[in-house]
Amino acid sequence: MGIVNEARLRVWRQQPDAFFDDAFLDADGTIAPSDGWCKQGVDLSYNGIWGYHPLVVSLANTGEPLFLVNRSGNRPSHEHAAEYLDRAAALCRRAGFRRITFRGDTKFTQTKALDRWDGDGIRFIFGMDARENLKHLAGHLDDLRYSELERPARYTITTVPRQRRERHKERIVAERQYETLKLLGEEVAEFEYRPVACTKAYRVVVLRKKLVVEKGQLWLFEPDRYFFYITNDRTTPASEVVFLANDRCDQENLIAQLKSGVKALAMPVDDLVSNWAYMVMASLAWTLKAWSALLVPEHPRWAERHRAEKRSLLRMEFTTFCVALIQVPCQVVRTSRRIVYRLLSWNPWQGMFLRLVERLQSLRL
Repeated sequence: MGIVNEARLRVWRQQPDAFFDDAFLDADGTIAPSDGWCKQGVDLSYNGIWGYHPLVVSLANTGEPLFLVNRSGNRPSHEHAAEYLDRAAALCRRAGFRRITFRGDTKFTQTKALDRWDGDGIRFIFGMDARENLKHLAGHLDDLRYSELERPARYTITTVPRQRRERHKERIVAERQYETLKLLGEEVAEFEYRPVACTKAYRVVVLRKKLVVEKGQLWLFEPDRYFFYITNDRTTPASEVVFLANDRCDQENLIAQLKSGVKALAMPVDDLVSNWAYMVMASLAWTLKAWSALLVPEHPRWAERHRAEKRSLLRMEFTTFCVALIQVPCQVVRTSRRIVYRLLSWNPWQGMFLRLVERLQSLRL
């Protein structure tokens, strides 16, 4: 992993200055099932599945897995997370990132490390379990301190809006008076809180969800549900803190690609360390896809279009990437003085492919 990250630094050095504004480092664990009876290191996970429990630390900006750590199936999600987040932060500082942000769900709060990270100038946004003391503090806040959370639209309609089709499932549920949970609205507020393992108080942003149980034409009001996020960022608006924390969920797409795309979490070998080695080697395929996107040149005349293509390549699923840029039918013609590669088919990514080939020929990493 250290050798790969040394090459990663050389790829990052080719990026524009804006690339180094902020590095978002996400940490999460995932269960990698295994049906083998003789594999050393397998164990029963919290949800009753036999297998391993890898830790993934990734750079959200590009979707690159910086560190993969294999662990036994019964180990907690946050084990070794602080150590590898520190190593990822050191890597990003060597690259020249001006700000580093740690993100994780409620299992990765790492309260024993928060003071140290705050002293090192690292921003963190972690989820916190909705314990009774936090719910008590949130429930006793003045309603005037809560403000409505307006989430941005998922997409923008660029043509004429279409008439919505009838929702048959919703009609059947109402007719048969099934109970359904519905969200009426979301509100955010904030307060100061000092975890037991910390010497400093930090900002806690609380998200309050207004819910009702709908049964036919009746509304049965449910108690409010609270979600908490702890951060040392005291300038970003509370709503933006919630959005930044929610953006961490995109790491689930990376984990899905490591599982089903490049098969890095297939666990095909016979012990924990060899499966860890296989995991790191197989994940190189995804890393090379990200590097391909980062190294594609942008010509000034078509800069906007080329940036959009690079973003699409970064977000592309691995199977699509293979079809578009790897499994390209080609005829190789060898003459006395040169070798000619004739592409036998066309696809929309061919222009990017040729620009990437030209860049790799002129670039010495």
